[in-house]
Amino acid sequence: MRYGEEEIRKAELERWENPYPDRDYVIDISFPEFSCLCPRSGYPDYATIKISYVPDKYVVELRSLKLYLNRFRDQHISHESATNKIYDDLRNLLGPRKIELVGDWNPRGNVKTVIRVSSENSKGAQ
Repeated sequence: MRYGEEEIRKAELERWENPYPDRDYVIDISFPEFSCLCPRSGYPDYATIKISYVPDKYVVELRSLKLYLNRFRDQHISHESATNKIYDDLRNLLGPRKIELVGDWNPRGNVKTVIRVSSENSKGAQ
């Protein structure tokens, strides 16, 4: 196993202290090379994952986020499940004041899907 594969396999999301917890500011993150495998066919699916959040006590450490997102590349998981799992993991790790996650999936079979999850439209949102 190569060193990058090993890092991805062991990846865990990390959080850092927010250097400005006394103010509201928005962090926008885009991950344009997200991939996973279709749970039905095994064909690869590709998306741009867009994260926008207002931190409270913590911010996500970006290298850990990159490695965590790359862990999905060999998983058989639906668009809906991948998008919602990433949202849940970030919301649970960070406890942000507000968060939105968008899975902007590349067309496959002439179908384009965009999945949007936010703390404003989720039941039991923090």
